Amino acid sequence: MKAIQFKEYGGPEVLTLINLDRPQPTGREVLIEVHAIGVNYADTARREGQYVVPTPLPFIPGAEVAGVVAAAGEDAKIPLGTRVVTLIESGGYSEYVTADERGLIPLPEGLDFKLAAALPLQGLSAYHILKTMGRLEAGESVLVHAAAGGVGTLAVQLAKLFGAGTVIATASTEEKLQLAKEMGADVLINYTKEGWENEVLEATAGKGVDIALEMAGGEIFNKTLKCLAAFGRLVIYGVASGEQSRFYPSSLMGRNQSVIGFFLPQIMRKPELLQPSMKELLTYAAEGKLKLTIGEIHPLEDAAKVHQRMQSRQTKGKLILEPAR
Repeated sequence: MKAIQFKEYGGPEVLTLINLDRPQPTGREVLIEVHAIGVNYADTARREGQYVVPTPLPFIPGAEVAGVVAAAGEDAKIPLGTRVVTLIESGGYSEYVTADERGLIPLPEGLDFKLAAALPLQGLSAYHILKTMGRLEAGESVLVHAAAGGVGTLAVQLAKLFGAGTVIATASTEEKLQLAKEMGADVLINYTKEGWENEVLEATAGKGVDIALEMAGGEIFNKTLKCLAAFGRLVIYGVASGEQSRFYPSSLMGRNQSVIGFFLPQIMRKPELLQPSMKELLTYAAEGKLKLTIGEIHPLEDAAKVHQRMQSRQTKGKLILEPAR
């Protein structure tokens, strides 16, 4: 089989197309014939050696795959030919992968492989940031930074599906804010303008937001903290600016506020959290309640080109790699 691998950290050019023996499933593992692979910024962080956990070399990136069960280990129960989607920790940039059947989600009728592969990482992140970590309750207000991004567009939609009251979206351009509005955001704020945090407070009549999704770090984190209501929860799921934030934990005490970290692989290790939420997301997508935007589809061997385009911000929507069939 063909796969994309890197043997050293670096730019997109370190991604190399290689030939490997097709893996053999054992126990409760299955072999998936891969039809679509989701591309994510986590893949570029892996490639650069900047991921939140160590990346061993050599490494095959890729966490989101959708395809067909082609073979099964001796203890696996899932029927051959089942159309599935799953999240794996690595190895997705391949024509075939093995995965534990307990992490597989059968695809609803009518949902194609590309849309399925566009959903798991960002969809599950948005879902569990809001529900599991943020403990969103009906009627509560939500602040979504980078609301035109992959997690952001899904978080805006899911917040509404989960019964949120006011959803406040921030982005850096009017075009991106318009996209957030199309996703269902109630209030639009350009965070590149001075004093955007005051607009958040005005939109909540001075109370602040109940839940804030924060992935920039640095000054954005500090200003977001000022936007938090009493009993508010600020969930951190990234540091896109590369700037770590400093704050005094005791400052949370006066208003019973929380700052919470989120890392999706911890959810992946808990099937009781992963499977029901993934099924719910796929149902939303199949029923048209959740809009998924496929930006570009490229052959597997063009992975380096896709990484380059994504990191130079030349793309919109989800990027998909497709093995030749």
